[in-house]
Order: sequence, then C-alpha cells, then structure tokens
Amino acid sequence: MKKIRILLLSLATLCLLAACNDEFMERVPENNISDGAVWRTPSDLQAYVNNFYNRASLLLFDGDAGGTCNIGIYTIDRDNGSDTEIPRDYNRRMNGETTLPNTGGGWARADWEDLRDINYFFANYRKAKGDEAEINRYAGEARFFRALFYYNKLRRFGDVPWYDQLLTPGDTAQLYKPRDSRAFVVQKLMDDLDSAVYYLPSRGANATWEGRVNKETAMLLQARVALFEGTWEKYHAGTVFGVPGSDGSDFIRKAATVTDALIALGTCALDNVGQPNAYQNIFNKESYLGSKEVLFWRQYSVSIGIANGWSDFSTFGALTGLSKTMVESYLCTDGKPINESALYQGDATLLDVVANRDPRLNQTIYVNDGQHIQHPGTPFVYPSFAENDKRCITGYQLYKGHIPSVNLVGAAGQNAMIYFRYAEALLINAEAKAELGTIAQPDIDKTIKLLRDRVGMPNMILTDVNALAYPDGKEFPALSNIINEIRRERKVELAAEGFRVDDIFRWAAAGILIKGYQPKGAKLAQWQGALTPAPATSFVDAVAAIDVDASGYIFPFALQEIKTTGYNFNLNRDYLLPLPTEEITVINSKLAQNPNW
Repeated sequence: MKKIRILLLSLATLCLLAACNDEFMERVPENNISDGAVWRTPSDLQAYVNNFYNRASLLLFDGDAGGTCNIGIYTIDRDNGSDTEIPRDYNRRMNGETTLPNTGGGWARADWEDLRDINYFFANYRKAKGDEAEINRYAGEARFFRALFYYNKLRRFGDVPWYDQLLTPGDTAQLYKPRDSRAFVVQKLMDDLDSAVYYLPSRGANATWEGRVNKETAMLLQARVALFEGTWEKYHAGTVFGVPGSDGSDFIRKAATVTDALIALGTCALDNVGQPNAYQNIFNKESYLGSKEVLFWRQYSVSIGIANGWSDFSTFGALTGLSKTMVESYLCTDGKPINESALYQGDATLLDVVANRDPRLNQTIYVNDGQHIQHPGTPFVYPSFAENDKRCITGYQLYKGHIPSVNLVGAAGQNAMIYFRYAEALLINAEAKAELGTIAQPDIDKTIKLLRDRVGMPNMILTDVNALAYPDGKEFPALSNIINEIRRERKVELAAEGFRVDDIFRWAAAGILIKGYQPKGAKLAQWQGALTPAPATSFVDAVAAIDVDASGYIFPFALQEIKTTGYNFNLNRDYLLPLPTEEITVINSKLAQNPNW
C-alpha cells in the first residue's frame, strides 16, 4: 500500500521535479532542488518517473476518461463515437464535421511536455549510482511511457516527429524537421518496448502489485501497439492512410509472438473462473490487489480525498447506453448467433433480450430481474429516462463497472480504473493468428475458450465457425468467418472499455460500421402503457418524449442531423485528425498536413 499511495497521492509534490517553462522541445525541467541532487540514487529516479504515472495525458484519470457523466473507461466508447455505445448527441467526427484547428488540436506545445520530460530523464539517469538492475528498471518504466506517449500521437495523427533525445535551442534541424513516417515511429516504439520488457521485473507467480508497470504490462502494451499497426497497415493498404511497401504482417506476427510469450510466462490468468457473475465481478471492484487478470490499475480512496462519481452516474445511465447492434452481437447459449439459434427469445423486453444469451450481456446491462442493484435496497426496474442530465440514452443501460452507492445523489465512489487486463492479451493472440491465416483449434482453446469458460459459454469450434451461414450477412462481408467471430468475441469481451473506435479505424471499417449508421436502442413499447410497478409521472413523461423508428426501436438522433442518412464519415479524411494550421504555416512548414484536410 505504501507504494500505491506514493503513486496516487504524492505525485502532486513530485511534479515539482518536472515543472516546466514555456519553451518547446528544448525546455529543461526546473527543480525546487539542485538538478544534481535529482540523479544521485535509484530512489531519485523512481521519484522522477512517478511523475509520469500521474499525468492524464498518459494514463487517464476519472475526470479525463470521458466527458459529461464520466464513469471511467466505460464512457470512452460513448465519447469517441463508436457504433456500440451511444451518447446523447451524435458524434461530430463520425459525421464528418471535424473542423481544421488554427492552434492546439493535440499538437500544442503543452501536448509535447510529457515527451520533453521523459527525454530529460534519459539525458540524466545514468548519473545515478547504485544497483544497476534498479536503475534499469526505472529506465524501462520511462521507455514504457515514451512508447505510450507516441502510441497516443500515432492513433491521432499517423506520422509524427520522433524525438528520443533532449534538444537544445540550437537543434533547429531537429526542432523543425518533417514528420517521421509511421513505420519509423512504430519501429522505435517496438524498440522502446523491447527494452522495457527486458528490464522491467515480472509481477511473479503471486501477481504482486506494487503500483508500477511491470514486464507483463509492457508486453501487453507492445502487443496492443503491434496489432493496431499491423492491422492498420493491412486494411489501409493502397489508400492514403497506408504504409507503402508494408502489408502489416511483421507487426501482426509480433503481436502473436509477444502474447505467446506472455501466456507462457504463467504469471497471468483470468479472475473469477467458475464463480457466479464472474464477468460482472471483474469490473465492480475498488481494489485489484491479488488479481491475476488486471495487470495495471488506478486506486481511489474517499478517506484520503481521491474519489470519483461513477456510482452516481452509472446509477442513472451516465448519458449513454449500449446500441441495438451491440446487444444483437451477443451469441445464444448454444454458441450460435441470434439469427441462427432457436434459443433466441427476441427483444420485446429486457428479460427476453438476455434470455438464453451469453451471460456477459446480462452482466453488462441493467435488467429488471431483481438482481441488478442501483443502490442498496433498490433493484433496477426501469431505465433512467427521466434524469435528463444523467439519463440512459438507449434503454440498454450500462451496468458494467457499477458499484451500488449508499449515498445515491452525488455519491463519492472508489471504483478502481482498469488500464490493462489479461483478457485483452488472449484476444490479441487469437486475432493476430486469424489475420495471419495460421489459427488452429489449439490456439482457440488457449485463448477464446478461456474467456467463454469463465461465463459458461461453449467453446468456439473452428469447423463450426467455418460452417456458419450468416443468413442476415456477416458484419464484415469480405472477411473469413473466423475473423468475423474473433472480432465479435473482442466486441463482447471488451464492451464499453474504450477499444471500439480504435478497432474500427485499424480495420478500415468505418465504411461498414459508421458511414450511414443510424444508432438505435431497445424497444420502447415495453415501457409504455400500464406498468407494474406504476412509474413516476416524470418517467411517463420522459418515455412519451422519446422518438422511435418505424419498428418501435428507440432512435436517439431522430431529431438531429443524421436522422435520414446516418453518419457521414469522410472515408478519405477522417481516419486521422488534422494538424493545426498555425503549426504548418507559421511554425514548421515541413510538417505537412494529413490527407484531404
């Protein structure tokens, strides 16, 4: 606990070790003690690196993980405009309405401060004297954060200038150079993460948590980056977003190799296997001490003034809700899609929706079965349509990550923030091998089977998947059945955890999943007319104001601009964000703009 408290509480003080002036990449952090005193021992290096754990630009905080009505990672997909989680107002980027910024836009001077401070560490850390393994550990942590910094930039902008050294005011050639290619940047990312994996200690067989990144966390980040880039290059090949001369296969192989190695370590496993509500109980925790699955997380504590409002917002709906298409993705308990299974009970009510379905659905949304508790003594009965500033948008109200609060309104909660969990590694391994065309039943048995075993679902059998007929069509028509089904498994297992838009973009799938998409929700009729128990008048009035489509499904954006044609995503432009014009026209004309901006 001591190290965890250092991570969560003392960092405000430790930020003085890297307080910044207003220069650009050449700025050297100022210190409240002499610079020479900062680099004496491994403990000094630890204190400096602690600084990176407490930056929302690197690791999201509660207040930075989403917009209004934020419930940590569980509203990122809402805010980013996914097809699976729906916000109150349509996403303007997905509708092609992003505007070209004059300044800022993720490229302002402040947006590079993390990199300056990381490179300042590398310019000085060798001054420290002491245990070499400990010194290298903190260098490994700094490399992890530099890779994370650049991964965040890569996802937004593609090509970016790579800097791995501290610059001086005279380094004009470096300060005003063109952007480096994404291929170069990703290779540098891989190099940093190779070093991080080599030098960082393992969490060990007992899954000891020290509040710091470890070997397993670095391996998972490396696999995440490799799969992202490999599939990006594969599916954007031949477009303005592709990488000439590369089909992404090297990075996809890297993702498979790293996750094979992570699995072989034997230090990670899935939590709650064989337990009731096994999936739900991964996410409703205040602490993950001892977890074999959650590799890295942030702790909150009301008693020391570090709390969040998730319990309050998730009680009422958090201005979000799962989409109809998301809910329809869950298989029936026979392992078949709803359009191929005789077990499917339809979607007239929430109870029908979850009947005979993958238990992860029932453990992800609120259901009026008496088992989903909004706050102590109050089981869920109806979606929170009446709470305008916190309401549920689709009728499929998000339950994942909810911890019932004693103090309902304005509750201060301690929901822990998950950053990395082992389930993602299993999904990466399966997807990478499917993309490479090498996947076999043993690969499925050590990845997908484990996820399904936890919730009592039948295993994915490769021959059965290959025989699926898809009477209503596959989500990705041009791709193999096995890739479709592994993508479905990822969609379900990682629902509302902030991965979906990155997945859509790396698969170059906005033309299938976003352009023309009109988000829908649940059947509204189940909450109209005479209800038992009788709802409040405010609920009745709220339901009366909800728009539906011709089939009676909630249509959140019926009165907004995308009501007739759906999202108007610009396939030739919107996969990457623009650089601000001032950066190109005034500061550095060598940067060049992203395609079609």
